[in-house]
Amino acid sequence: MKRPFAFSSLVLLTCWLAPFASSPAALAEAQPYRTDTNILYRTGATLTDYMKERCRLDVYYPTGTNDFATVVWFHGGGLTGGDRFIPDALKEQGIAVVAASYRLSPHVKAPAYIEDAAAAVAWTFRNIQKYDGSTNRIFVSGHSAGGYLTLMVGLDQRWLAAEGMNANGIAGLVPFSGQCITHFTVRAERGIKDTQPVVDDLAPLSHVRKDAPPLVLITGDRNVEMLGRYEENAYLWRMMKLVGHPDTELYELQGFNHGQMPEPAFPLLLRIMRRAPMTPQPAEAPGPQSPNLVKP
Repeated sequence: MKRPFAFSSLVLLTCWLAPFASSPAALAEAQPYRTDTNILYRTGATLTDYMKERCRLDVYYPTGTNDFATVVWFHGGGLTGGDRFIPDALKEQGIAVVAASYRLSPHVKAPAYIEDAAAAVAWTFRNIQKYDGSTNRIFVSGHSAGGYLTLMVGLDQRWLAAEGMNANGIAGLVPFSGQCITHFTVRAERGIKDTQPVVDDLAPLSHVRKDAPPLVLITGDRNVEMLGRYEENAYLWRMMKLVGHPDTELYELQGFNHGQMPEPAFPLLLRIMRRAPMTPQPAEAPGPQSPNLVKP
C-alpha cells in the first residue's frame, strides 16, 4: 500500500546525512557552547519539595552569537519516569536546547505535568534573551510523553495562558511519537486500560484549531510503533487540515520503532528550525487571537 506521508529509506538517509554533514563541525569551531544546569523554573512560596526537585531545566547554548533558535525539549518515559537531557544530535548545531524535567505520576496526577511543561516554556520565553537567543524562534519538541506535552502546551492555549503567555508565540511544535488521544498514563490514573481510546479535554485532538503554531508530526513506522501512535498522528494531521490550519506536516519514519525513531527524527527537527525565521504572534499575555499565523 502506498504511504503518501512516509519517508523512504533513501530519502531518510539523504535527509539524515547530507544537509548537516558540514555545518556542525564549522559551528563547533566558530561557536563554543556552554550549559547552565539545574535551574528552577517554578518559583513561589507554595512550591513543594517534589516541585523543587523536578521543576528544573538545563540550558545548552552557543556563545559569541545572537538571535539563535531554541528548542524546549521534553523527555519521554510515559509520564511516570525519565529525566531531562540534552540530546547529542542537537549539540553544536548553532541552536540552544532547554531540557526540562517535570513532575511524574503517581507522585502527581494530570494535569500537573502539563502545567510544569507550560511553566518551562514560559520560563524560556522570559529568559532566552539573557543568553542572546531570539524569542521569535522558540520551538517545542519532545519524544513520546514529551511529544504529548509538546502538543498539549502548544494546542491547548489555557496552559500557557495561565503563565501569562500566548501559545501562538511558539515558532513551531515538533512532537516525536506524541500521543494525540488522552495519554495512557492519564487513563491509567482514572482506571482506564491503555487499549481503551479516550478523547477528552486532555487529548491534543480536542484542541485542533486553525490558528495554532506550525506543527510537524513525526512517528516511527506504523507497523512497529507503540499502540496506534502513527494512526493517532495521522488523524490529528487530517483534522488540522480540515479546520484550515496552514502549516501541518506528517512524517512516518519507515523501519524505525517507537524507541528508535528519535535518531532519524532529530535531523528533521534541525531542518525545521533552520527554515526562514517564523513570525509568530507575541509571546506575552494573549489578547484576541488572529485567525492565522504568518508562514515563513
